[in-house]
Amino acid sequence: MVKAVVGEDTRLTSIEDRLSHSAVPAEVGLVIGKLSSVLDRGFVFDLIPTPSNDDREPACSVLETKDDKRKPSKSKSESSSLSIDSDWVAEHARQVSRMLLGGMKVVGIYVWASDAAFKNSTMILCQAIKGVTDAIRHLDPSLDEALLIHICYSPRRWSCRTCLLSSSITSSSLRPCDFKLGRVLSSLQRFKCSYSFNFRLPIYREGESTVQTFTDILRRELAIHAKELKSANAMVDGDLVHNDEPCNTDGEHEVELLFPFMKDSRTEALTAKNITGILLFGGSLFSYAYLNMKEPVSQAITDIKADIIRSLQSRLDIICDEAEQDVNPKDVGDDEDANDMSKIPISKLIFKSSTKVCHLRLPRRVLIPWLADMYICDYLQPFESHEVVKERWIELMSMEHSSIDASKISEVETETSLLIAESMWDVISHATSASNFRLEGNVERTMGGDESKRTSNAAGNASNVPILVGILVLLLSIVIGFMLYQSD
Repeated sequence: MVKAVVGEDTRLTSIEDRLSHSAVPAEVGLVIGKLSSVLDRGFVFDLIPTPSNDDREPACSVLETKDDKRKPSKSKSESSSLSIDSDWVAEHARQVSRMLLGGMKVVGIYVWASDAAFKNSTMILCQAIKGVTDAIRHLDPSLDEALLIHICYSPRRWSCRTCLLSSSITSSSLRPCDFKLGRVLSSLQRFKCSYSFNFRLPIYREGESTVQTFTDILRRELAIHAKELKSANAMVDGDLVHNDEPCNTDGEHEVELLFPFMKDSRTEALTAKNITGILLFGGSLFSYAYLNMKEPVSQAITDIKADIIRSLQSRLDIICDEAEQDVNPKDVGDDEDANDMSKIPISKLIFKSSTKVCHLRLPRRVLIPWLADMYICDYLQPFESHEVVKERWIELMSMEHSSIDASKISEVETETSLLIAESMWDVISHATSASNFRLEGNVERTMGGDESKRTSNAAGNASNVPILVGILVLLLSIVIGFMLYQSD
């Protein structure tokens, strides 16, 4: 439970100046920061205003309620309340969450409003908080509380409340906490981890299970992998992390995850009769996390692990967003467009025995300079350029166009690829030609009817080669011996 919140002085003072000089009567947006359960403190890095919706209407406005005839003395300002587009704020939170690295999250919402409008809108604000937390929960399952920051302009003051997240959020869920401005960003340390992963996902035979799309298979695997990731030990700058002491050295710190030897029960399950193939999806990615210097190093490891899962999940979400235009899933190989996989959203692909060889590219992570020496990230599709990242940055993070230099966007990952092949030999040949890819995914079609027969025949033919060579050597020896005997 957070007992006190510290906001970055330079950023929040700048935001207050912007709001005070603007003519907007109300504004709502996201609180970017970190809630530390170890320190019982919250840290606010920045406040991001929610942009206008598709109809160019603000996400927050003031409603003037008609005065009650029984209370003629009630002023117009005291009867005002807020109108918040909770769905739009939640969508904003969902997209911004993808852009955040480890150790930084959407930790709540803020509102710029008069004291009277704020007090008359408690339930509306609770609904907005619930909408935001529900939208990002799949990226942050451990989220159990959120912040509500009120910037009051009449009179001018800041206040903060914590909201305990439960199935139903009411006004009783809001509790006041101490809030002050201070130096937050300058006390952060950065940790970096290069992480390799290798998923073996079963593809079920038709009729034995529900239709398995790429999204279904990968989303289930990510949930399993998140649990396995928690058991990994870690080394920071070559030293094994075994205590909860803070990190006292400066600079960027290298993290290496160490996994125990575990028996893979899912590999044994692949021999089941209802399995027609295996989806191989593996490669490496770069993960980052920011840690307050007073937090223990173990918290950085937790944030690195969470960033790995969030990064993989964000790529899957981007793929799912693309698939919204395609209602009906398509079986690879069922139509003429099967050979051109760019025409079929990857999340709608159904892997069956008719799968043809194809090659698909997935989003890759890029880093964007943000506040102080901090970075945030975005995910580029194969057909997107840095200018697309720049446009999203301006819209989602409410940054000025002149403050962004596309040349400073750092590509830490090369193109991501997914290979769907008919046999193990296709996987090997494509993997050799695509060795320059840092992130790769392969599909190994095995145990599937005719393909199994082809594989077994190939193995059988390969096993006959030594016998044939032995026979030829024997015959050659007999012929040479006979010729030598005749010459004598």
